[in-house]
Amino acid sequence: MLDVNEYFDGKVKSIRFQSQDLPATIGVMAPGLYEFCTSKKETMTIISGAMSVMQEGDQDWHTLNSGEIFIVAANETFQVRVSTDTAYLCTYE
Repeated sequence: MLDVNEYFDGKVKSIRFQSQDLPATIGVMAPGLYEFCTSKKETMTIISGAMSVMQEGDQDWHTLNSGEIFIVAANETFQVRVSTDTAYLCTYE
């Protein structure tokens, strides 16, 4: 069964599914600045577009492009800044 999630007044939408190995979501973010909190370790892969990420303890934004990956530990907050529609795949451990 697929679950559709919508956040930030519809500017972030994702579909939750069970991948071959891990629970996952695939989604799209419209331009904007977003803050997320994790409950599990998340591995984010940028599929299309780009996003800048600020994780706990970071002093600067880190920009990731299509094909790049970043990891967020469980129980952390992180910010994402998107200037163009950006698609991503996120797996949860």
